[in-house]
Parts: sequence; C-alpha cells; structure tokens
Amino acid sequence: MGLRSIADELDVYKAELNTELSRIIHYWAQHTPDEVNGGFIGRIDSTDRAVADAPKGSVLNARILWSFSAAYNLDKNPEHLTYADRAYQYITAHFIDKDKGGVFWTVDYKGKPLDTKKQVYAIAFTIYALSEYYIASANEQAKLLAISLYNDLIDNSYDTVKTGYLEAFTRDWQPITDLRLSAKDANEKKTMNTHLHVLEAHTNLYRIWPVEELKTQIITLLNNFLDHFIDPVTHHLILFFDEDWNSRSTLVSYGHDIEATWLLQEAAEVVNDTPILEKIKKINIGIAEATIKGMDGDGGLWYEYEPADDQLIKQKHWWVQAEAMVGFYNTWQISGDDKYLNLSKKSWELVKNKILDLKNGEWFWGIDEHDKVMPGEDKIGIWKCPYHNSRACIEIIKRINDK
Repeated sequence: MGLRSIADELDVYKAELNTELSRIIHYWAQHTPDEVNGGFIGRIDSTDRAVADAPKGSVLNARILWSFSAAYNLDKNPEHLTYADRAYQYITAHFIDKDKGGVFWTVDYKGKPLDTKKQVYAIAFTIYALSEYYIASANEQAKLLAISLYNDLIDNSYDTVKTGYLEAFTRDWQPITDLRLSAKDANEKKTMNTHLHVLEAHTNLYRIWPVEELKTQIITLLNNFLDHFIDPVTHHLILFFDEDWNSRSTLVSYGHDIEATWLLQEAAEVVNDTPILEKIKKINIGIAEATIKGMDGDGGLWYEYEPADDQLIKQKHWWVQAEAMVGFYNTWQISGDDKYLNLSKKSWELVKNKILDLKNGEWFWGIDEHDKVMPGEDKIGIWKCPYHNSRACIEIIKRINDK
C-alpha cells in the first residue's frame, strides 16, 4: 500500500466517521431527552420504544455527558454543548450523593435515588465526563466536583497497602456483599474493567488538574496493569482478582483487551512517563496479536472466550467493534504495520454492514453468529450508551487530523 493510497483511504475513513458521529449525536439529541421528568430517558427497547418509567443509570448519564462534551470539543457545535449542559445539570441534581459523597448507581424515572450503592466504576465515569465537560464549558463547579469525586475514591476505595481500588460499597462506604457491576461478573474485590476506567477517568482529570498526587495515582495504575492485569504468557487481560492480587479468572474479553491497549498508552502519554510509555507500546502489539485470535473472517470481534472449557461466545457486540476500530488503528500508528490499519477498517466495515441501524439510527446491541441482530437487547439503557461508538469516531477523526 503506497503512501498516497493510505492518505486517500484515511480521508475516506475520516469522512465516513464524521458522518457517523453526526448520526449518533443526532439520535441522542432527538430521541433521548426526557421532556417530562428532566434529563434523559432511562431506556429505549429493541423495538425503539421509549420506556418512560425506566430507571436512569449513572453510567448512562455520565456517558451522555461525556459524548456531547467530547463532540463539542471536536467541532464546537453549540447545540452539542446545550445537551451537555442538560446532562450536567441532571447529574448534579440527582446522581451526586450530597450527603455521603460519590454517585448513586440508579435513580428512578423521576430522579429519586433507587440503587444507592457506591460502584467505583460509575464514579470513575462521572469524573471522566465532568472533566470533559469542563474542557467544553470552563464550568469551574464541574472541575471542583470531579476533584471531589476523585477524593471520595482515594479516601474510601483505594487500597493503601496493596494498591488498586476496591470495587463497590454501600451508600455510606461500608463493605458490601455483592460487588458485581452486572450479573455476568465475578463477585471479586478488584476487577480489570473498573481499574481500566478509573485510569481513564484519572487521565482525563489530569488534563484539567495536573497535580503530582494524581500523576502518582496514574503511574501506580499503569503499574497495576503491567504487574497484574496483563498476562505475560497469553497477552490477554486477567479480569478478576481478590484484594491481594490473586487471580480469580481465566475468561478472555476481546473487547477489553483491545480497548486497554490504547487507553494505557494514552495515560502514559498524558503524564509524560517515557519509560512506561515505551514498555506499554511494546506490550500493546502483543495484546493486539492476541486479540486477533478472537476475530471472525468478516472483521468482527467475538465477545468472550473461556479457555477452561473452550467456550467461545459467538456474539459481536457494538462496543467491542468500536474499541477494535481504535485499538487496531493505534497499533498501526505505533508499529507501522499496515495490517493493523486494515483490521481497524475491517471492523468499521462490519459495523457499517451489520450493526448500524440504518432505519432508526444508532447501533444495534450486536449480532449473533448467524449475522442476526440480537433480539431483546436495549437500544438505550443502563449499559447501552453513546460513548463507545461516538468515542471511536472522535478518536480516529482526531488521529487522522493529526497525521
């Protein structure tokens, strides 16, 4: 592939992702504001029916705030900032626990606290979103709130002896029996998924609050990945640990593997730690190669694999494909090997052909091994958010602009 042809292909890729980003943001602006109870509705089902009385999730609302803020930071469209303002106002009014700190996991459709547990994952996403919103709005209160939530995590979740973050607590930060993010997760005290997004949150917060204490936390988290989460033999990420860093899982999550590559690298770049950055770049190529084993011939990335019983979950979820787009693009940038650019574009082709909802907008949850849209899964919900797909578009557009 010649230099000229690569440049041409990148121009096409960028143009298509600009169009798709506009589509995604338009869908959320048109279909998700809750004009009766404020904020955004909690659920749109698989038939595109809005469920007016669905609970509203903190992760969903934080990701809405991030997506509109990041879209504004990319193109300065004032309409995007208007929706970001709406999300910020709702989060501060309803999700922030003003008495105990942190955020509620869910509120009911009227905004009253529902599930009041303190899930570190949700607090991390709120920090991440508030930081992006501050970049967009220069709203000083948003920055102060992000710092306050960071302090809540340090004071209540950070393991000062073994390092790392404990997974979840009761409303008043006491130990809780069920630590899980969702029913499919192992009930363990330290998880890769939460640590990855705490790292992501801290990285974005560092952009607006570059203090030495936060830099130290980011470097410690990067070392947690190098020392514990990344399996040096398989190059996959280990998903679950007990509080003493004993592994409690053999499950492979291909989407998290490829997502981690570029998020770890981004964190090392933001804190400007060259030795860790160079180490991560080398490791990233190994993780990308391990991820390729989970790709189907059509460019789609399968969901999970359990080596203990050789079970592959043959589903292609929307977010996994979005992360493959960015992760393989990043691997191309650090390796110079065009096969990774082709894998990124192949992931996008799979999305275009099989996961975009061309009739109603947004992306379907995913497809099964027969290329059929998975039935009964949310279009919008606690977990179905605008973040992975809008972020994939934004990230690649920015990288092509910077080439």
